[in-house]
Formats: sequence, C-alpha cells, structure tokens
Amino acid sequence: MPLRVELKPFERIVIGQSVITNSDTRTTFLIDGDAPILREKDILTAETANTPVKRIYLCVQMMYLQNDIPAYQDLYLGFIKELIEAVPSFRETIEATSNHILSGNLYKALRELRPLIKREEELLSR
Repeated sequence: MPLRVELKPFERIVIGQSVITNSDTRTTFLIDGDAPILREKDILTAETANTPVKRIYLCVQMMYLQNDIPAYQDLYLGFIKELIEAVPSFRETIEATSNHILSGNLYKALRELRPLIKREEELLSR
C-alpha cells in the first residue's frame, strides 16, 4: 500500500538517498516502494545532534537512511552504554529501540527515540 505524503510549501523530505524540496504550494503524492523516507522535521544533522539521545537518534537515522546497521553498530553501542550509565531510567526505551534495530525495524527505532529526546530536553532544562 503506497504511503500518502503531504508536504507544506518548501518542506523537504528524504526518500532513499535523495532530498526532495517542495515548491511554494502544498503538495500531496504517493510513494510506493521500500526506500527509507524521513520528513524534514524528523531529520537530525551532525550539528543538531548535540545531546546524548540526539546522537543516538542520528546514529539510528544513518542506519536507516543508508540501510547499513553494521557500519554504525559500534558507535550506537558506545552511545547507549554512556546514556544508560548516565540516565538509568532511559534503559527501557533504549532496550525497545535496540530490539527494533535487531529486528530490522529502523523506522520504529527512530519513532521510539523521539519521546526520549523530549524527556532529555526536560531533564537538561532543569
């Protein structure tokens, strides 16, 4: 079943290895296939991955977009080890994320991490 995507004016989306930028009007289209897809709002860059959870998210994002778990596995394991040592209450979410990665569900792993980014922001703002 195709994925229906609606983009706001000038919104960007990554499909596979390509970045698509919308024009100045709202656009809707269907995507059919197995390419990784991420909306601009869900994408982190090396510059914006400035906290431990965001670095983990970026690592999983790269696994997803490049379809290459082994290339980022050691980095991921190092990041999660440091995070769990620093914030043990994040363990459950990290374990769920890791299970998604192990089963090849990288998009679900990213979705699992998004609320953790918000929790981390709350902790850091105290």
